[in-house]
Amino acid sequence: MKLAYSPNSPYVRKCVALAIQRGIDKQMELWTVGTTDPALVTVNPLSKVPTLVLDDGTALYDSPVICEYLDSIGDGPKMFPPAGPARWKALRQEALGDGILDATQPRRREIALPQDEGRQTYIAAQQGKVKAALAVLETEADSLGMLTTIGEITIACALGYMDFRYPNEPWRPGHPKLEAWYAKVAAMPAMARTAPPG
Repeated sequence: MKLAYSPNSPYVRKCVALAIQRGIDKQMELWTVGTTDPALVTVNPLSKVPTLVLDDGTALYDSPVICEYLDSIGDGPKMFPPAGPARWKALRQEALGDGILDATQPRRREIALPQDEGRQTYIAAQQGKVKAALAVLETEADSLGMLTTIGEITIACALGYMDFRYPNEPWRPGHPKLEAWYAKVAAMPAMARTAPPG
């Protein structure tokens, strides 16, 4: 199988980090491809990364679907808990991490455009979402494990993305528990090996 890949994409990072945590990363070829490449359009009509192309030609997208597929193969520890409260917690945390990414990743284009009132209002609204999400994560930081669930992996990727793309908007002040947790998981192979090159 091969993963349509961009080294700076936090959504791609999430998939690769999960594969590393499960010990199946060597089964996956990384396919560096641009989102305007016709080869990508043929397997994903949305022309987005990540896209996972299986050996039989089946294409899976987006990161939540790819991660769940990667969790279904191999013998490593599962990142998606079985049915019950632990699963809902992990899926909620995945949604929270993805929500942070959804509020930050598109802003890169907005910041580069002329800053009229509407654009400034949009950016402020996205910053408000991130601030609220970080507040929730700070209250839950003591219960976060060492990348043992899809939720924890996604949260780590979201925090890493903010460090990478928004160093002028530091998230650590006011979040000491989350900062301490992230310092530990950022050094783990799944995060260290997938850090964006810039």
